[in-house]
Amino acid sequence: MRLRALLDTDALGLRLLGGEDELDRTVRGVMTTDLRDPSRYLSGGELVLTGLAWHREPADSEPFARLMAAAGVAAVAAGTAEFGYVPEDFVEACARHRVPLFSVAQSVAFGTITEHVVRQVSGERAGDLAAVVDRHRRMMTSGPAGGGPDVVLDLLGSDLDLRAWVLSPTGRAIAGSSAAGPELPAAIRTRLAAEHLAALRTARRSPHRVTVEGVTYSLFPIRSAPKDGQAAAAPSPDVRASALADWLLAVEADAGDWPEERLDLLQGVTQLISVERERRDAARTVRRRLAQEILELVQAGAAPAEIAARLRVAAPVLLPGLGAAPHWQVVVARVEWTDQQGEKAEGGAVAQSLLEEILIAPEIGARSDSAEPSDRIAVAHSGDEAIALVPLPAVAAEHDGSEQGLLADTLLTAVREPLAAGLADDGRLAIGVSAAVHSAEGLRGALEEARHARRVAAARTGVVCAAGHQELASHVLLLPFVPDDVRRAFTARLLDPLRDYDHKHRAELIATLEAFLDCDGSWTRCAARLHLHVNTLRYRVGRIEQLTGRDLSRLEDKLDFFLALRMS
Repeated sequence: MRLRALLDTDALGLRLLGGEDELDRTVRGVMTTDLRDPSRYLSGGELVLTGLAWHREPADSEPFARLMAAAGVAAVAAGTAEFGYVPEDFVEACARHRVPLFSVAQSVAFGTITEHVVRQVSGERAGDLAAVVDRHRRMMTSGPAGGGPDVVLDLLGSDLDLRAWVLSPTGRAIAGSSAAGPELPAAIRTRLAAEHLAALRTARRSPHRVTVEGVTYSLFPIRSAPKDGQAAAAPSPDVRASALADWLLAVEADAGDWPEERLDLLQGVTQLISVERERRDAARTVRRRLAQEILELVQAGAAPAEIAARLRVAAPVLLPGLGAAPHWQVVVARVEWTDQQGEKAEGGAVAQSLLEEILIAPEIGARSDSAEPSDRIAVAHSGDEAIALVPLPAVAAEHDGSEQGLLADTLLTAVREPLAAGLADDGRLAIGVSAAVHSAEGLRGALEEARHARRVAAARTGVVCAAGHQELASHVLLLPFVPDDVRRAFTARLLDPLRDYDHKHRAELIATLEAFLDCDGSWTRCAARLHLHVNTLRYRVGRIEQLTGRDLSRLEDKLDFFLALRMS
């Protein structure tokens, strides 16, 4: 449809303020925004609806109009509820950049314009699409009780016979249509998220199609607004910064042969769902601010009484209805990668978003009666580092610390595969987890403990790694800080003779050595594990001692071999 047709529709309440010569432009979509820079969500040809909340002073008009022109939008329609009129400086800026500008009467809702444009543009099942938009408008006006993205997905299922789910970038199920039946198995969700992140990282055009267990799915990205701390005025320098934070819509269908009308309809649905995503993100603002304030107090060495006072404010927000002073844990995460220009990318905001996602897990959600697991996540970021303050219900004093709270080895179980696909070979995520503390005096030590654990995790191989406080009392705390040349020389002196022998004779001396040490030098247990006769095991151990000049009956030599294997 063309802009002229919109102007001629009296029910839309549009009045032309500038751009009369551009009324033959084609409208291919519609977007509602009050971001200062929504260009990352625009593909060209949209009618942009804005309430002008971004307009704080006349100088704001020029960059917004310039961005609209660069994005190739069809026109901008500005609401008058904010000021009672459209500021003249914005009218002039749009004229300079040849961006057609309409004003929208206060009596006309943006939802009415959206419904009309989408119905006209799609050309496919206009009544169904109008129902989608109408249901969404009612959902948004009634707040969270309106049903969230499930409402839109239910209509996709009932009206278009499409089974669809909304997933997080780690594969967590966020919503699904009732027609979709049982929840997707975790393995399939993880695979879909991994394929989605890999496709975005390589800049493949959406929708991305993938076949899992004989079923074809089409994946549509759901763009979200920038997170706290990210600049809204500039697009991300690396697609992964948004890919690692945005939701996706998975549809059980092959969109490869869909007509443009149906593709446009699904793209419109992703825009509707993105509004709900932004609402949920906005709800985290208070928790993020609390975490930031507490973090700044801890790092500044504030008095424990001052930190404790802030914790008392945070506790009911993060654990509503707890009724008792909680314990606290600190989790530190760092994301590192090189951007498209080969430069080190800023990862603090991305790490914050990922850490929030990782900590929204069933085992964490079970710790409180709160309906939303995200209600208990407070994550701040400082530089390249994200820091989470995780409240835990107070535990019995006799419980050992190792039984309390989050465990590093379980945090990444469900998210390692998709995050590894999103970060790829030139990116890494390392996480450190502290022990639980029960007072403000312990938070500074917990923060340092989590940072030490993160450094231990960062020294490991693999794209996504985590380490817990338990490992800080072990040799693994020391190994990462041994210089690389010393590590190589030490392991080569002990293990190279065995590797060479294994390569020539296929004798499996390295595997035998690992099993022997793992069995604490027990001949019978080791022989049983390797399915060998004890005499054969004794022969292999003898060969190891002969090749290395060491004696595996001595504790010192066992320890040297153990460390060499760990560092290799």
